[in-house]
Amino acid sequence: MLACAFTARRTTSDKAMHTQVGIIGGGPSGLLLSQLLHLQGIHTVVLERQTRDHVLGRIRAGVLEQGFAALMRQAQVAGRMDAEGEIHQGFSIASDSVQHRIDLQGLTGGSSVVIYGQTELTRDLYAARDRLGGTVVHDAEDVQPHDLDSDRPWLSYHQGGTVHRVDCDYVVGCDGFHGVSRKSIPKDRLTEFERVYPFGWLGVLSRTRPVSPELVYARHPRGFALCSLRSQVLSRYYVQVPLTDKVDDWSDARFWDELKARLPAALAAGLVTGPSIEKSIAPLRSFVAEPMRYGRLFLAGDAAHIVPPTGAKGLNSAGADIHYLYDAFVDHYRRQDDSGLDGYSKKALARVWKAQRFSWWLTSLLHHFPDSSAFDRRLQDTELDYLFASRQAQAALAENYVGLPY
Repeated sequence: MLACAFTARRTTSDKAMHTQVGIIGGGPSGLLLSQLLHLQGIHTVVLERQTRDHVLGRIRAGVLEQGFAALMRQAQVAGRMDAEGEIHQGFSIASDSVQHRIDLQGLTGGSSVVIYGQTELTRDLYAARDRLGGTVVHDAEDVQPHDLDSDRPWLSYHQGGTVHRVDCDYVVGCDGFHGVSRKSIPKDRLTEFERVYPFGWLGVLSRTRPVSPELVYARHPRGFALCSLRSQVLSRYYVQVPLTDKVDDWSDARFWDELKARLPAALAAGLVTGPSIEKSIAPLRSFVAEPMRYGRLFLAGDAAHIVPPTGAKGLNSAGADIHYLYDAFVDHYRRQDDSGLDGYSKKALARVWKAQRFSWWLTSLLHHFPDSSAFDRRLQDTELDYLFASRQAQAALAENYVGLPY
């Protein structure tokens, strides 16, 4: 029996509890780490400032790398993903009214991706934490880490007018770009790298049949477009828009007309339109914070790095962080081996920067940049021509798209 396994215990004040790993953020990253550690007898407490309904209302990515899908199976939460998710063995890039298919399976020796919505993935993780009696605290307001540079860090939060305390061995920040975790690191101990792109993605979710059985990335002088899906009855489409645009500027009719204009004619002719059930604009940025550890605090996912959604690396990069942290905590608690914890930041950042490079490259290749020169546009054309003509170049694209090894 694992000596460190125990359940949360409240003090006589009923305002404090102790756990091994305190996790800030109840999104997919925090829940996945909590589930994996629970299966190893390592206790966690997850603090989420929003309600469960709010978390499940977030519309996010749906392309899972093979490594992330394997991590879901390891966490014993892959039943619905394997039953309902779609295996995609390729995708297309459209340019000059022609579609060029990237054969992921053929170019990588059999690898593919899984199409499964992040909302459904999060729902599965919540169900698993409920089933195992995991401690997930919602409506945890004003979460604050304390004494991170000591061997006894702790978390405080407000709920129902009462201040609560969670004593931890370690803290993991999975609370996103705007969360408190990264902000708790002294500025002189953190270096931040950022590129903000001069456009955003307007996304529409609709209960319509997808225009293509596989994803289609479209490059057009009017701007980038993406045809994606969540299932065969739920489609997700995007068009590049200026940062000055607002959702209210875009009626459904205007969106569908613009999407059709950016797609090859044959593809646009088969587009099924319908009322949007969700519509939002997401700005694009590249961001990395180094290091991803400070004292007993570890950053994971969007708390440490952001990528443009073009390469579908946001959630998948977070999955790699969780994989490294999971292995490191198991080594610490089972074998008293801290090498994984000590090497976490360096190891995670090595993969993070590769994902940054790929996302930046694909974004630069397929989008219209308002300040680009004629020289820039000709280079973009040449890069695409080279990609379509070179199997080796397509293989490099496919290798990154299905996910680099952990």
